[in-house]
Amino acid sequence: MAINPRSLLDQLRYPHACFTALRESGPILYDERLKVWEVFNYEDVRALLANHELFSSDNYRFAPEPIIEERDSSIINTDPPLHRQLRNLVSQAFTPRAINQLAPRIADITNELLDAVIERGSMDIIGDLAGALPIIVIAEMLGIPPSDRMQFKQWSDAIVISEYENIKPENFEAYREQVRRTVRSTLDDIYRYFKDIVAERRRNPGSDLISALLASEIDGARLPERDILSFAALLLVAGNITTTNLLGDALLCFDENPEVMERLKHEPQLIPSAIEEVLRYRSPVTMIARYATQDVELAGRTVPRGAFILGWVSSANHDPAQFPEPERFDIERTPNRHLSFGHGIHFCLGAPLARLEARIALTILFERLQDIKCIRDEELETIHSTFIYGPRQLPIAFTARS
Repeated sequence: MAINPRSLLDQLRYPHACFTALRESGPILYDERLKVWEVFNYEDVRALLANHELFSSDNYRFAPEPIIEERDSSIINTDPPLHRQLRNLVSQAFTPRAINQLAPRIADITNELLDAVIERGSMDIIGDLAGALPIIVIAEMLGIPPSDRMQFKQWSDAIVISEYENIKPENFEAYREQVRRTVRSTLDDIYRYFKDIVAERRRNPGSDLISALLASEIDGARLPERDILSFAALLLVAGNITTTNLLGDALLCFDENPEVMERLKHEPQLIPSAIEEVLRYRSPVTMIARYATQDVELAGRTVPRGAFILGWVSSANHDPAQFPEPERFDIERTPNRHLSFGHGIHFCLGAPLARLEARIALTILFERLQDIKCIRDEELETIHSTFIYGPRQLPIAFTARS
């Protein structure tokens, strides 16, 4: 079987084979034409994510042409001390207590979404459940009217979706410019929308996250409006793409391993560890980018200051040096120190929420449905993105439990 390890479709069909091929091509590669360094092994990717002093997230300091021209202080693209201040501020909304309080509402939303399709005996797990659930949760956290949820989804997709497989050296600059225009235009739309929400919350504060951010302070000063807008945009995008793809990837993994699905129906206590194995085996985020803050040794090569480095999380998660028998989908894998939510100071703030949404959704899915099978009549289609991994649609057939 000939596979292309950089093909999105092959990565979705044959994850272990593709990510192993990428890792065996390394451990580190430099693309002279695209000016990109890539690392693939677990320890090297972990080092890239762990050491923020050597590997910065601040593209405004190092990128020759930042995608967003005007700097905004987002926790995803800042370094300490500002990153620490911002994270401490917004993490109050993601404490274990705050997240667990969302559980009953997540269950209600899941049941409502299933109610709409259960009599059909089939559904698109992405369009009918996985894509809608996290958007509704995030919209409610931000205090957004239900009528605007579809716009949220469109904005989120516009930020992350690209024609990755069409990128070639000769059209790379045109591709970058297209991405810059799309991201800038979409963020402008998002910021305009949230400006009105922020203005309304200043007049009438509520119990939502926007109101909480308006009342928060850093070193005695209120958070600037642009930082609030930036965080709202980040939450909108990052808050839904992980759960959407985690659920889609989970159904793919379970369909390929039917004995696992049967076991989870009778042992739902194993669903949390099954979710961790899905995160390892099919990471919703394939790679994470950093910039070298100085000339630095990485994977036996000297990477120059300012270099753009991609850490292949998905490849690291299949490294046999860390995961014995990485080709085996093992829902009881222990330990399971995957890097799918990152590592270090930028570890995903929303990881507990994504895990909770996935656990509740899968538990209810197995309680209400049986004989679940992915429909293979149509060719599997992937999300077109440089860093997000998962099926674009995933039709399933099922029988409703009485």
